[in-house]
Amino acid sequence: MRILTGIQSSGRPHLGNLLGAIIPAIELSRNPDNESFFFIADLHSLITIKDGKTREENVRAIASAWLAFGFDTDRNTFWRQSRVPEHTEMAWYLNCFTPYPMLANAHSFKDKSEKLSDVNAGLFTYPVLQAADILLYDANVVPVGKDQKQHLEMTKDIATSVNSQVGSEILVLPESRIDERLMVIPGIDGQKMSKSYDNYIDIFVSEKDLLKSIKKILSDSTPLDEPKNPDNDITFQLYSLIASDDQTAEMRDNYMRGGYGYGHAKKALHELILEKFKEPREIFNYYMNNHKALESKLEEGEEKARVVARQTVSRMRQALGFGA
Repeated sequence: MRILTGIQSSGRPHLGNLLGAIIPAIELSRNPDNESFFFIADLHSLITIKDGKTREENVRAIASAWLAFGFDTDRNTFWRQSRVPEHTEMAWYLNCFTPYPMLANAHSFKDKSEKLSDVNAGLFTYPVLQAADILLYDANVVPVGKDQKQHLEMTKDIATSVNSQVGSEILVLPESRIDERLMVIPGIDGQKMSKSYDNYIDIFVSEKDLLKSIKKILSDSTPLDEPKNPDNDITFQLYSLIASDDQTAEMRDNYMRGGYGYGHAKKALHELILEKFKEPREIFNYYMNNHKALESKLEEGEEKARVVARQTVSRMRQALGFGA
């Protein structure tokens, strides 16, 4: 089964990205029956990020994080979207099969349609480029969050239109996989952890900066000596997402017994992150400081991706009368 996932290059990955998306996707890729195609969607980032240096830094951070957590680039395929020009060629072909009302009803457009001066053509046609990303690689399954379900349905509709109008099944119709169990990781203020809320924890920063961000986690004013409800505390929630069952049970007992403050819990969370993610932190920093090594990994993936993408584009060109 071929699985495809695109990763936005909107910034350095935080703890929510790691626990909610990156680590589960890497675990899925380790299934010997699966073939994983994971790409960095840096073309999509141009919709909002215009500064080239920022984009380059974000791409390096995203790629380093996936490698840090053990994504096998020899067995699977990992690349930058912008380095495979078939993505944009395919997007143009699909644009010509996509009706205007479909794009006008896309959530990505409707959410900003009240102020059209802020909407560029890239945002409006975002779902078509996303469809090209998926259909280029004959993906069978695309894991998505609930907010992306509509775009997967649009991808299938566009592919069905192409197949119907050219008279052959040249495009594989993908199926979305929405895992209801995927965790919503709380940020330091209790909302969903997000860069846009500025409530995230970056596990790759220095030990000192990591502790600073953990100390900012909101907590109530229950005195040190009194018992505390762990289920209502953000620090405990984050700790339990990373810790073993025994470690979680021990901290729960500490909370309910009293004499254990939120400062103690935050220190324990800091130590746990440093202990559990020691190796990924080291690998991440290695790749961030060794651009040639990181570039080599990505270039290998881009060569592999282009082999598959060219085959799909060749089928499209022949079907549309452009030659192979």
